[in-house]
Amino acid sequence: MTSTITRVLVANRGEIARRVFRTCRRLGIETVAVHSDADAGLPFVAEADAAVRLPGNTPAETYLRGDLVIEAARRAGADAIHPGYGFLSENAGFARAVAEAGLTWIGPDPDSIERMGSKIESKKLMEAAGVPVLGNLSVDTATEDDLPLLVKASAGGGGRGMRVVRTLADLAGEVEKASAEAASAFGDGTVFVEPYVERGRHVEVQVVGDGAGGVLVLGERDCSLQRRHQKVVEESPAPGLSAEVAGALHEAARKAGEAISYRGAGTVEFLYDAKTERFYFLEMNTRLQVEHPVTELVHGVDLVELQLDVAEGGAEVSRLASLAPQPPQGHAIEVRLYAEDPAADYAPQTGLLHELAIDHDDAFALRGHGIRLDTGFESGDEVGTFYDAMLAKVIAYAPTRAQAARALARTLETARIHGPVTNRDQLVASLRHPAFLDVTGVATSFYDEHPETLAGADADPLLPFAGAVALAEHRRTGAKVQSRIPAGFRNVVAAPQVTRFELGGDEVEVAWLGGREGYRPAEVSTGASTEGVRVLAAGPTEVVLDDAGVVRRYRTRVVAGPGDPGAVAVLVDGPRGGATLRVVPRFVDPSTQVAEGSLLAPMPGSVIAVHAAVGDEVAEGQPILVMEAMKMQHTIAAPYAGTVTELSATAGQQVEAGTVLAVVDAGGDNA
Repeated sequence: MTSTITRVLVANRGEIARRVFRTCRRLGIETVAVHSDADAGLPFVAEADAAVRLPGNTPAETYLRGDLVIEAARRAGADAIHPGYGFLSENAGFARAVAEAGLTWIGPDPDSIERMGSKIESKKLMEAAGVPVLGNLSVDTATEDDLPLLVKASAGGGGRGMRVVRTLADLAGEVEKASAEAASAFGDGTVFVEPYVERGRHVEVQVVGDGAGGVLVLGERDCSLQRRHQKVVEESPAPGLSAEVAGALHEAARKAGEAISYRGAGTVEFLYDAKTERFYFLEMNTRLQVEHPVTELVHGVDLVELQLDVAEGGAEVSRLASLAPQPPQGHAIEVRLYAEDPAADYAPQTGLLHELAIDHDDAFALRGHGIRLDTGFESGDEVGTFYDAMLAKVIAYAPTRAQAARALARTLETARIHGPVTNRDQLVASLRHPAFLDVTGVATSFYDEHPETLAGADADPLLPFAGAVALAEHRRTGAKVQSRIPAGFRNVVAAPQVTRFELGGDEVEVAWLGGREGYRPAEVSTGASTEGVRVLAAGPTEVVLDDAGVVRRYRTRVVAGPGDPGAVAVLVDGPRGGATLRVVPRFVDPSTQVAEGSLLAPMPGSVIAVHAAVGDEVAEGQPILVMEAMKMQHTIAAPYAGTVTELSATAGQQVEAGTVLAVVDAGGDNA
């Protein structure tokens, strides 16, 4: 039965909602957004033709409430629902409820979702279909010879509920942790255990089924660069695969789709062992993937359009192929820009995005080679604690892999990103790393083997001086009296002016001289050489420096605190990257000081477990409590051996970043 879709509600948020809206607008389909209170001001809400509020903030109150989503579709007059990815996208019960409500479900049959939704049952199904699988183990059956092991959540994905275990003694505890995280993320705490392939590669195949047994295969992607078992860098085609291996992967994915008469877009994921050139079925994601843009660029196809075409009915695989006429060509690489601190165990970051400006050729689509940007945020938006920490996906498409990596690295390096700490520098370092460029390091163990990427490249040493000049100009032009007097002017110069910034957790001290002759650097505490540096032009928004005959321009912006005219940060961007320089006040507010040994909340979130009590003797590194933020769990441990003297945190408590949760007193000789 065929039907024409006229108005689509996207049961999701952020960049994937905007991505679906883009295709719908091109096809003449109206769009409806649903949003939580926290998301009310984000771009995807304003871009929809209509929007419906879901009262609340947490996923459980909003985007996971299928009944509210369906009611929103009714109220807005939508005739179809697109689930995006995550949330309810792989919930068979929700898919059935959509159909029962008389709406078109833009996704696979609920039976397919159920059969592939359990990683345990799907492996049995794939084994029967002739697709290679890894064996299943358990706490009781695993032996030393099976190590290392991987504990995985049966439902969901995204690295949640996943743990690598290298000693049998840790297995039971890791199973318990993985189960708790899976239950929190997916509402299902079922986990399983399988062998862990060292230096394995995560290779997946994009399929689109017509629901009648026909399956269109649209090449493969490599998604091996991961942190916390969650993808960071993805590319298509997968590098370094022989034609025989690629063909075998495609055929295995086709068998997987045919085994369940799959309908719509889906991805069959495999673990590939480059040493043996063997691969094993991991799971099938019965939805659109986060990394779908690399396939779209290489194959010249709009996967959302294919989803809509299948959902409207009557789309045979031959017609699907006609919508993807371009043979694969070129190479595409995607990176996920996260609000997180890689150097702090990838702790999620929150706060105001002062600036998010990434040069690109097109948003959510691309014609020809260039840079595509898919993002759910814009400058001035707030990054909260309730959802995933991804800010944007940046995708480069070029004739060769090396060209794509080069273009993407440079685009990220020159992007203007200020506010919460991001993984931008790590991404640039990854794309330029020799192991990545010659494919030898493309493995899920990449970041374990190359910790040097955590630090990223060395920052431009003149950024702090440019920031100090911009701040001085800002204060001079904003002065109520004597604003025409040059900044730093003194009748008798006894000592240079000093500006202090916090950069990457370290304090940077910039000494400079001013007056009628303009600004001159005296010294920068980072050890950067300022000899031969001259200031050619200075203002609050731009500083031009001559560094030994090389002229460089720095874009600057001074940010004031809410309700406070005083400067709190200087945003500086130069030709070799940028930095957010947080102004260190000359005098410290005593109320902000905390006792030595205080354990602070690293980010806003909720306390989900407390493992100690006041008076307990604890060892260095012993877990004190566990927090959850942005759908990930974070253990907060004792900084050294000592006694817990204060413990204000309780399970279920919501806390802000910087809240004192507990205090550990080293005491005596350990102090």
